[in-house]
Amino acid sequence: MTLSQVERTELTNGLKKDSIKSSLDGSIQPIYYYKSSDKNPKPLIVQLHSWSYHVDSLRTMEFDIEVTSKNFNYIFPNFRGVNNHIKACCSDYVISDIDEAIDWAIKNMKVDKRQIYIVGVSGGGYATLAMYMKSRHNIKAFSAWVPIVDLEKWYEESVERNNKYAYEIIKCTSETESFDAIKARARSPIYWTTPVNMRKNSTLQIFTGIHDGHDGPVPISHSINFYNKLLTDNGISDSSAYVSKKDLFEMLNRQTFAASTHLTIGDRTIYYQKKTKLLMLTIFEGGHEMLSKEVLGYVDQMNGSR
Repeated sequence: MTLSQVERTELTNGLKKDSIKSSLDGSIQPIYYYKSSDKNPKPLIVQLHSWSYHVDSLRTMEFDIEVTSKNFNYIFPNFRGVNNHIKACCSDYVISDIDEAIDWAIKNMKVDKRQIYIVGVSGGGYATLAMYMKSRHNIKAFSAWVPIVDLEKWYEESVERNNKYAYEIIKCTSETESFDAIKARARSPIYWTTPVNMRKNSTLQIFTGIHDGHDGPVPISHSINFYNKLLTDNGISDSSAYVSKKDLFEMLNRQTFAASTHLTIGDRTIYYQKKTKLLMLTIFEGGHEMLSKEVLGYVDQMNGSR
């Protein structure tokens, strides 16, 4: 089953729409895409939708314009839509949907398979980290913005904040009306085994606004704890590479950091940055957001240095 010719029309920002049938359960997942007009293979940018949205809710975005202006291949696939049901929340269905969307792009576009990039914000950042851990594709770089990494912890934080996410986490991870910590952990990248060999040539960049968790729903501890986990899993013993408990506490509570890096991302201050050859954590002046104009700057850097 695919969209009719009328439905597969050109959309805002030069995007078109099609659909992909899941190999796991036969469900139809819509996909928005832009096919590069270049005759030579071009990078593929895979943008992942956020927690509370189906792709049709986010048809026009600033990031679309940034990607299409560079004439890169681009896909914005659905992967079970809103995270409020059992097949969502980085389930095996979600991982398969995104992998199959990449398969679709490789089949239907002139993709440089050495240059596949995955990016997402919030729930899309959560899915980006899930793909880092479980995608079967060789991905050059992952860019996760204000991601969720631990549904057990986020459930507790959401209960404390009295927001909708606590109930949605239950709906994602349990077939009852009660929270199940074990099932929540099973959907949380922080508890998964890092595929060190699979990602030995992949870059992961994690970005988080220092006010998130205060003016937004996901505390910066999610990003910091995941970064530290990857260092441990990669056998990095240098303690200075890690975010210390002292630094984490200061940033969480003061929403700033005394030892500023004096670096910027766009027009924003970078308060804190840690990086190794393949991993980078950046904490910037901002909240629960992605700086769309800055994402592709990092892609351009990697594209030029491949």
